[in-house]
Amino acid sequence: MIMLHGLGDTGDGWSDIGYMYKSSLPNTKFIFPHAPRRPITINFGMSMPGWYDIASLEEVNRSEDAEGLQESKRYIEELIAKEVAAGIPASKIVVGGFSQGGAVALLMLRSATQLGAVVALSAYVPLHTQLPVFSEANAKTPIFMCHGDADQTVAFAFGQKSYQLLQSQGANVEFQAYVGMGHSACQREFDDVLEFVKPVLSA
Repeated sequence: MIMLHGLGDTGDGWSDIGYMYKSSLPNTKFIFPHAPRRPITINFGMSMPGWYDIASLEEVNRSEDAEGLQESKRYIEELIAKEVAAGIPASKIVVGGFSQGGAVALLMLRSATQLGAVVALSAYVPLHTQLPVFSEANAKTPIFMCHGDADQTVAFAFGQKSYQLLQSQGANVEFQAYVGMGHSACQREFDDVLEFVKPVLSA
């Protein structure tokens, strides 16, 4: 399971998931990559860890950093290729992420490599006007989207619209809302994610 952190964070910020899920998924390797530092427009050009640049939170799909997104996609594809070369079938690899990381996880649906599942927490489909939003290889890949209905950073409506887009394209997608949760995560969400990935990672 590859888990991608949000803007300004590092892989270490999500490493607790490995400990949390260890007893339920004893044979699963967890990878928590670090995004490179880059200037972030919305934060006045300050340099911080980010999978891509963001210009606006009001319109996350406007003026998207397609180059940064594709660069991050290639990097995650390299990580997947290393695991496949080590003997792990791609169909046993889950890519998940929070916020920016979740957007990159959803971008991985466009990969030519069939993934085991994709998990997106408090995220949205990037480059949504560039159809199709998933490759033929990932047409049936299970997708789990989770979003707090009180999210003030990545609006709940963006998550819902992304879910509806995936659904309209025939994707195998589920959406779970968390009442009162802002731009964060909660234990119930972690439990739901575990139940979702277990059939893929423990079979």
